[in-house]
Amino acid sequence: MEEFNLIVAQQPQWIQIWMNILSFCAFVLPVSLLIWKKTRLTAIITMLGSTLAAAGVLLIFNQLGYVRLMGLGHAVFWTPLAYYLWRQQGHEDMPTAPKWIIRVVLLTIAISLAFDYADTIRYLLGDRTPVLAPA
Repeated sequence: MEEFNLIVAQQPQWIQIWMNILSFCAFVLPVSLLIWKKTRLTAIITMLGSTLAAAGVLLIFNQLGYVRLMGLGHAVFWTPLAYYLWRQQGHEDMPTAPKWIIRVVLLTIAISLAFDYADTIRYLLGDRTPVLAPA
């Protein structure tokens, strides 16, 4: 994990900012859904999905380094999670605040998935150069 953090620190500033937003929206914000009884299961599923996605990314990083295929770790777990969150935010009887929290989490995951799918496809098409090697 330390090596991963060192490499992220070498990324352009916008990527570092994005990683902070992503971490907050995928790991911290879902905890707030525990407040409402109606969204407690959604909170747990979201936190579990994000934890598994992060583990997938770190597993690929540990095996292959900082390569574009790391996006596959997110894609595997966040694709079904995004569908689930889409369904949850559409419930008409859900209070407004958790509905908007779910939408922010979903939007953040969807943006990440756009990058993740593009990177994974590039890797599978032959772009296997490490994005950034450790210093």
